[in-house]
Amino acid sequence: MSKPYDEKAFENEIAAALLDRGYERVPSDRFDAERGLFPQQIISFVKETQPEAWDKLETAHKGNTRQRFLQELTSALERQGTLELLRHGLRTTGTKIDLATFRPNTGINPELQRKYDANVLGVTQQLHHSATNPDQSIDLALSVNGIPVATAELKNTFTDQTVRNAREQYREDRDPSEPILRFKRGALVHFAIDQNEIYYTTELEGEDTNFLPFNKGHEKGGGNPPRQGDHRTAYLWKEVWEKDSWMDILQRFIHIDTEEIKKDGITVKEEETLIFPRYHQLECVRQLVDSAKEEGSGEDYLIQHSTGSGKSKSIAWLVHRLVSLHNADDDAVFDGVVVVTDRTILDEQLRNTIYELDHKTGVVHGITGEKGPKAEELAEALEAGKPVIITTLQTFPYVIEHTQSLPERDYAVVVDEAHSSQTGEMSAEMKGILSGVDEEEIDDAEDAIVASAEARSKQPNLSFFAFTATPKAKTLQMFGEPDGDGGYEPFHLYSMQQAIDEGFILDVLRNYTTYETFYNVAKVVEEDPQVPEKKAVKAISRFLKLHPHNVSQKVEIIVEHFRNNTQHKIGGKAKAMIVTSSRSHAVRYKKALDEYIEENGYNLSALVAFSGTVEDDGGSYTEEGMNDGIKESELPNAFDSQAYQVLVVADKYQTGFDQPLLHTMYVDKKLSGIQAVQTLSRLNRTHPGKEDTFVLDFENEQSEIKEAFEPFYGKTTVTEETDPQHLQQLASELKAFRIYDQSDVDRFAEVFFDPENTGTEGAHAKLSSLVQPARDEFMISNEETQEEFRSTLRSFLRLYKFQSQIVSYADTHLEKLYTFGRFLYKELPKGSGQPSVEFDNELALQYYRLEKSEEGDIELDKTDGEVQGPTETGTGGGSEDDEVELSTIVEKINEKLGTDFTEADQLFLEQLKEDALEDDHLRRSAKVNSRENFALEFDSALTEMFIDRMDQNEELFAEFMDNDEVQEVITEHLRHQVYQESQEAEG
Repeated sequence: MSKPYDEKAFENEIAAALLDRGYERVPSDRFDAERGLFPQQIISFVKETQPEAWDKLETAHKGNTRQRFLQELTSALERQGTLELLRHGLRTTGTKIDLATFRPNTGINPELQRKYDANVLGVTQQLHHSATNPDQSIDLALSVNGIPVATAELKNTFTDQTVRNAREQYREDRDPSEPILRFKRGALVHFAIDQNEIYYTTELEGEDTNFLPFNKGHEKGGGNPPRQGDHRTAYLWKEVWEKDSWMDILQRFIHIDTEEIKKDGITVKEEETLIFPRYHQLECVRQLVDSAKEEGSGEDYLIQHSTGSGKSKSIAWLVHRLVSLHNADDDAVFDGVVVVTDRTILDEQLRNTIYELDHKTGVVHGITGEKGPKAEELAEALEAGKPVIITTLQTFPYVIEHTQSLPERDYAVVVDEAHSSQTGEMSAEMKGILSGVDEEEIDDAEDAIVASAEARSKQPNLSFFAFTATPKAKTLQMFGEPDGDGGYEPFHLYSMQQAIDEGFILDVLRNYTTYETFYNVAKVVEEDPQVPEKKAVKAISRFLKLHPHNVSQKVEIIVEHFRNNTQHKIGGKAKAMIVTSSRSHAVRYKKALDEYIEENGYNLSALVAFSGTVEDDGGSYTEEGMNDGIKESELPNAFDSQAYQVLVVADKYQTGFDQPLLHTMYVDKKLSGIQAVQTLSRLNRTHPGKEDTFVLDFENEQSEIKEAFEPFYGKTTVTEETDPQHLQQLASELKAFRIYDQSDVDRFAEVFFDPENTGTEGAHAKLSSLVQPARDEFMISNEETQEEFRSTLRSFLRLYKFQSQIVSYADTHLEKLYTFGRFLYKELPKGSGQPSVEFDNELALQYYRLEKSEEGDIELDKTDGEVQGPTETGTGGGSEDDEVELSTIVEKINEKLGTDFTEADQLFLEQLKEDALEDDHLRRSAKVNSRENFALEFDSALTEMFIDRMDQNEELFAEFMDNDEVQEVITEHLRHQVYQESQEAEG
């Protein structure tokens, strides 16, 4: 009997909910593992729903019908796949056999509804799916008329198992070659489920299996909201898997995408992807369709979906539904759908998606202008009643104009990403046709669309469905929903924060820093002996001398930062963008970059993007001329190549530019509002090995950027001013938890940075085993300690990642702790309120290891496994402190800090010095280390010595612990004396 909190109970609960919703229980022993289906269920369905067709098969096969039918069905599954056969049936011996019947668009034909009602949805628990490994079983399988369409692995968080374990089970323990698990041929989708989160995949590929979240989102971020008296994930089996919903997904959402892989312009192969909707896509399309069905034409809808939401797919699914949408009276809601977009790829995607779903061609008509003016071609297509018309943003006003002349026809107008293209300029043609509109108010296509709609007033035969990531106030007023407080809100939201939490885009504010912060961090790090710099980073000392008021000084900062902190990112492919304030500014940047790079013999190349001709300093400059003849249309491809690393822009490529290798942005232009969001968001695209981004802003304040992002973010996490010394404090706090000890960290670093660690399964297993002791210690801690440790570790990881973007740390205990900590964090059970995706990408870990190896940071001593630090630090590490007698410490402290310490305090400090000199470990450390590396050992030891002697001088102890300045002065002088005397004694 299962316990109320174990996995079996969870499984039973889900199965019971499905049985209550019309599913039938199908025992595992009815499954044919070699064929990958339930033979009896399929044959029963065909006999009961298509007796005449079965009779034809009986006549043709003469007593061997069952065997022949199953044989032909199995062969067809191998050739065509599950989805194709469910949608379009099996053709055999001149007879078409329907394997499923889908809900009709109208209620006109009751016979179609009867056939739909005859579908049998089955649920199987513990499906023994493998003929070669009969003991293996999958927790749940869903079938339609005996054909498996989904599998699920369940995990129960009450027994210390999470959705992560379910994903790993699919990756490691499920053979993708099994018929039921084979891509296209078997189940269409595989779910990983626990009580809090859901993930899915449509293709099992062992360790390379890619899972996507199927979560509703919570408080505009990732995860799922709580449900009263139920699991957070119950919406899956109580709503999504409900019969009508599930059959609708099989009929109208799942489809195959085929991508041509080209080399030198020639298609070398085709890659197929089975597309299953993410939750927000499913919810959004259904809510829009339901509203349009209820309200009819004349309503407007604003859909605010962040980059990374899959807008192209959402639009394709929506258009497909709107074309055939009927209301309760079985009347068509729309006579046609017009899609307004500047993305040519959407045209092709729409055609392919609609064909995949319906097997119909000629549904989509693109306005190309090849046969005359686009306005005339658009008018002809509307007059001819083409079901789906795709046109550009520039011809959008004509859509309104022509639909006014067809008042008897109702149209859905779907507007894609309503803001300007990557050229950054509004079409003169589009401005020109906006009669009565003040051109000065038109900054981009979004303004133009709103102005055009306003100028023509609301039309009862037009419904707008406007998709955008960053709606302006006017757009919200025009297309949004009243929020009840006098404002407007989008009809549907998928926020930036949710896209970040779910790993579809990167958080560009995580490592956003102003130049003032950059300068201060660099300054403190240079002066902080606890945080030694890497020797190679000589640029820091120059940052402190430069006042970046002119371009050449900024160029030096930019180039040196790029070389030392960005260039090695993303496996050495990282790129940067410099955002300038004007075209002439961009010209000067390009010239200064070229000069500085050539002077220093660096292997870097830059491109520049600006429109027209610029007259500057007696010369004339064009984009093509400054880019060695690269044409404007060729620039994106040129920048995509390995030949160029930096792109200087002036009002171009700040919106609509998709370059996943873009990692760092240097901003030398005032930004505000949506322009700030759109510009910085050029960095947010994901790419294998791309873990973070970095922004160095010379012009703007953090508060301004935070204010700009807030309306679109959901939750804003702009990095505030940081104290670099806080890293050491966090490291000490982590150590105090006693979850791990230094030997754990050292052993992990030795394996992680071993050149022979190439990301093999064995290496991963060894790394995982090395963090298990810490994980085990974590698990036996009380809940409060777990929360505190997890929060502190997360803070340390974030702060280290941020500061290492500004300065490159040497291979110190901080570097090792960061590497160990990020892997440990991935292994810890997720706490309440924690994002669902955190360091969950082994490929990213390997890129990180390679980055560090290529930087030359990691020098392993093979004899004892300890990581060797540098013998000297960066720019100021070689100089020695002036010698100061210990007897003068108190005097200096009193003088500097206004304290009133006595001779008793001086004696106490003398005793601490003697304690340190009697410590064999500290003495040996002083002998073999530089002053800076010795500090790493001594400073933490001194704190412990203070604690040991605290009862001898409680006042001085309190001052030392509470006053950072006092602590710094005492530590610095004692460290110097102990180091000096240890050296002399050994000498």
